Amino acid sequence: MRTRFLTAIAIAACATLPAFAQSYPSKPVRLLVGFAPGGGTDIVARVLAQKLSEWWGQQVVVENRAGATGTIAADLVAKAPADGYMLLMGHVNSNAIAPTLFKKLPYDAVKDFASVTYVGYVPNVLTVHPSLPTKNVKELVALAKSRAGELTCASSGTGSTQHLALEMFMTLTGTKIIHVPYKGSGQAIVDLLAGQVQMNFDTMPPVLDHVRAKRLRALAVTTPKRAGQLPDVPTLAETGLKGFEMTNWYGVVAPGATPRDIVNKINADLNKALADPGVRRRLEEVGTEIGGGTPESFDAFIKTEIIKYTKLVKAANVQLD
Repeated sequence: MRTRFLTAIAIAACATLPAFAQSYPSKPVRLLVGFAPGGGTDIVARVLAQKLSEWWGQQVVVENRAGATGTIAADLVAKAPADGYMLLMGHVNSNAIAPTLFKKLPYDAVKDFASVTYVGYVPNVLTVHPSLPTKNVKELVALAKSRAGELTCASSGTGSTQHLALEMFMTLTGTKIIHVPYKGSGQAIVDLLAGQVQMNFDTMPPVLDHVRAKRLRALAVTTPKRAGQLPDVPTLAETGLKGFEMTNWYGVVAPGATPRDIVNKINADLNKALADPGVRRRLEEVGTEIGGGTPESFDAFIKTEIIKYTKLVKAANVQLD
C-alpha cells in the first residue's frame, strides 16, 4: 500500500512538470554527505544515488564532506548555486539539532534550504564492545556507576544524536561516561570494534552486521518500539528509561532558492526510488524506516524537529565542547 502511494505521488508530480524541468539533470549531480564514508547517512545516500543515476542517465556523485556534525557539508550546499546540481543528504544533526546548539551557525536551517523529500529514519542502537562484562542496560548502568568517568562512548560528533543520546542516558541513570566525538560513524565504529572505546549509540546501518556477527553487543534501541532487524533487543524505555526516544532521520534538501519545478522533479524521482522494491529492500536491510511524501510535508517536519530538539538540548543542558 505504501509503495503504491509513493509511486502515485511520483507519477502525479512528473505529469505537472514544465518541459525544461523534465530535462533535468543535463550534467552530473553532487549529493553531499556531512559525515565520513561508512556511516548511516553515507550508506543511505549511496543507495539512492545509484538508483537516480540509472534513471537520469547522469551520475549522482556522493561527496563526503565530514566535520562539525554535518554542518560543513550543509553550509556548502546552503551557499551553492540554486540550480539543483548540488544537493545535501539532510540529517537531523545538521538540519534540526545544530540550530539549537551552535550560536554562530553559518546558515539558516530553514531559510537557506529547500526541503525536497523525507527519506526516512533509523534507530540508534546502544552497542558495547564484547569485552565489556555487560549483557543488558541494568548491568551497564551498574558498571558505569562503579567506574565513574572511566567508560568511553564514541559519537559521530559533538551535538549529534549519538551525543545527545549519551547525555540523556547519563541524566536518566545518574552515570558519568566520557564522550569521544569523531568526524563520522566510520572511524567511531572502527575504534569501537578495536576496543579503543567501550560503547556507542550509533545508527543501525553501520552496526547491524557487526551485531549479527557478535563483534558488537546490542543492549537496546532508542526508538519507541523494537526494530524489526533486532527483534530481541529491547527499547531503552523497556529497560526502565521511560520517555527515551532518539532517531536519526535523513532527507534530501537543496539550496533555498532552487526553482520549485526542479524541487518537484527531484521529489518525484526520489519518491519513485523509495517505492522501488530493490531500493526498499536495501534500505530496510540496514534498518531504515522508509519515508517519502511532498516537499511541503518535509518542510513542516523539519520545523517541528527544530522545536523538539531546542527543548531537549535546553532540558539536558548540553554544552558544546
